[in-house]
Amino acid sequence: MATLSIPPVLTTPRDDAMHLYKAFKGFGCDKAAVINILAHRDATQRALIQQEYRTMYSEDLTKRLVKELSGKLEKAILLWMYDPAGRDATLVRQALSADSIDLRAATEVICSRTPSQIVHLKQLYHSMNGIYLEHDIELHASGDHKKLLLAYVTTMRYEGPEVDRASVDHDAKALYKAGEKKLGTDEKTFIRIFSERSRAHLAAVSSAYHSMYSRKLKKAVKSETSGLFEFALLTILQCAENPATYFAKELHKAMKGLGTNDTTLIRIVVTRTEIDMQYIKAEYQKKHKKSLNDAVHSETSGDYRAFLLSLLGPAH
Repeated sequence: MATLSIPPVLTTPRDDAMHLYKAFKGFGCDKAAVINILAHRDATQRALIQQEYRTMYSEDLTKRLVKELSGKLEKAILLWMYDPAGRDATLVRQALSADSIDLRAATEVICSRTPSQIVHLKQLYHSMNGIYLEHDIELHASGDHKKLLLAYVTTMRYEGPEVDRASVDHDAKALYKAGEKKLGTDEKTFIRIFSERSRAHLAAVSSAYHSMYSRKLKKAVKSETSGLFEFALLTILQCAENPATYFAKELHKAMKGLGTNDTTLIRIVVTRTEIDMQYIKAEYQKKHKKSLNDAVHSETSGDYRAFLLSLLGPAH
């Protein structure tokens, strides 16, 4: 359900490659031209442009972009040049690298993806890095957080909409017993249910929990768990219920208060543009009575701002 509002492209990938080459020539790079071309091309078109550029100029386009751009704009455009699965693999690998460990970012990417997206992510992670994703999780994560991530990336979950009512009620009761009903928490039950059940099933469990115990499952997770384990469970749960609401919230967190978490802002805008950005924008507007475009506009500047706003598309 790609929702990228890309106008029909009238130029060929070959034309685009030529225009990019022109933008790099001379004194200083014409960043507006680079943004104007790349921000309005989908993953397939970007791959074709990269092929044409290499054929015509015997040079790798991404290497040229590294030379011509810098700072946050460079980071955002380089991430955008990947196809979705390659981008996810790159993000998780960066987040699980010894010199720049960011377990929260790795958790967000892994726990917000569908089972088929995870399959692609794992394949590319291995082919790009020569190492298995599970190996890096094992190396850098710990405790219940590690157990949940490993279970989440190795379990094949159903992706359809059907749920079994009896099994939903059974899980809601099991989670209540494992958490709010007892002293202490039985983390194993949370890990098992959250890593093995489909999104539709978990969303149904959440609503059954609420009607059985007049408490939100999300609140139970918050009071029974903490740290990265809590963040992973909440990410899985909220993405089962509504991924757009989850990402609107994470974007708001990245931009509120003093300073902006640009790493998160770039990661979410770039990874969701071709998936569900229109829904995220609608959720953001509904919750904060302010458009996501306005928020990004006030928190960024220059070419970096222009690029992110081009990805977001029109504000309406």
